[in-house]
Amino acid sequence: MKVYVLLAPGFETIEALAPVDVLHRAKIDVATVSIAEGREVESSHGVKVTADRVLAGADDLADADLVVLPGGYPGYVNLASDQRVLAIARRQWDSGRLLAAICGAPTVLAAAGIAPGASVACHSSVVSKMAESGYKVTGERVVKDRNLITAAGAGISLHFALALVAALTGGDRQLLQHLYDAMELK
Repeated sequence: MKVYVLLAPGFETIEALAPVDVLHRAKIDVATVSIAEGREVESSHGVKVTADRVLAGADDLADADLVVLPGGYPGYVNLASDQRVLAIARRQWDSGRLLAAICGAPTVLAAAGIAPGASVACHSSVVSKMAESGYKVTGERVVKDRNLITAAGAGISLHFALALVAALTGGDRQLLQHLYDAMELK
């Protein structure tokens, strides 16, 4: 399995790195990918992260089993205005492979014209934009609709990450219980 977490300038630190941490704990191959010029990307809170690699183009990441779009402002705006990201998200959705977005990043789905009518979770700041774009905002913390996984925001990052692991592993109960125990989640 191969997972890519896209990092745009202004990404929300915990929304990007909690999934990276949990996926590593689950022994799933995960890499961070900068959509900026270089590998260093600064989060919305000034945390500088060195990505594993830089996005090469719209044809990149074709081997992804899952692409993760973190929120954070202006990170999700930067993701939604990058044509390479929109093309990758469309390809991921169209192929039936997993696509995930948290906080404001579900707006990338709207920008790319992906899955209108789908049930989603998102940050309260983008609820009206998502509803206007034809999505069903459920008010739940994490929502899976077909091959799309969305979550409400930073405080849900661990639950989001665990939902990603569950989707990738077919809900491997033993692995998920191990992760819950290791992180002392109840």
